[in-house]
Amino acid sequence: MTRVTGLGVLTGWGIGPGALPVDARAAARGRRVIALGRPPLDGERFRRATRECLLGVAAVEAMLTDAGLSAGAVGGSDTALVYATAAAYGASNRAFVVAGAASSAPPEGGPSHKDRGSVYFPYTAPSAVPAEVAIEYGLRGGYVILVGGPTAGVEALWQAATLLAAGRCKRALVLAVETFAECEELWGRGRWLVRQPLVESATCALLEGDGDVGYAVEAVPAPLERLTRRRAGETLACEPLIGLSLAREAGELEARVTGHWRGRRMGVTLALSTTTRVTTHA
Repeated sequence: MTRVTGLGVLTGWGIGPGALPVDARAAARGRRVIALGRPPLDGERFRRATRECLLGVAAVEAMLTDAGLSAGAVGGSDTALVYATAAAYGASNRAFVVAGAASSAPPEGGPSHKDRGSVYFPYTAPSAVPAEVAIEYGLRGGYVILVGGPTAGVEALWQAATLLAAGRCKRALVLAVETFAECEELWGRGRWLVRQPLVESATCALLEGDGDVGYAVEAVPAPLERLTRRRAGETLACEPLIGLSLAREAGELEARVTGHWRGRRMGVTLALSTTTRVTTHA
């Protein structure tokens, strides 16, 4: 069975599953959004990067720390990257549109290709977050982007396992990032779709092995799904990965994660590595 050998979990509550409250709704005390700060990453590229891109890099770093690996251990063509999100590119799109509307009319011949306001146009694409991660860690393997809620997170795990089983990679990173603060009013209009509090999250799982993951399209809700929502709040595509971290914290050797989004329900079963590997660096 495909095994999760590293997990990085950052949420508005803190680092790791231990930071999650017993009841997210009670802990929120009426707040609609529990935000994550901007990671303090150095470098010119990071200076112009959006917050969601930095959170993606920070989630991978947290996973590497958890797995006891160096950044170089996941580089190259043998590592696939599967990214899932429903909200993480909304903030950059909003900033780009608002800045454009507030600016003066472009010169004759149309707008320039440069940044519009404080956001560079390439950062408005869903691919911006995984692209920054791929650049930072030198990833050159298979590449998949899924847009949606918890089901996208579940399918990302399945897609990663499929790439492993087909021999198209030796390891796969499943990354999910969700931000809400910049678009809080917009998400407030979708009360029928999401529950409060909306909790910003950045999660990354390292998958290895090439076995079955028990994939199901019409999955029966697993108890872990309800537990994750109660503890973490609404985290959309990050929900299945947070669920994996809760299962591992409880000492489980295997976890069934399910997700529901817009009438669809999906589930996968994954093995969990309970020991952190130890590496020695020269």
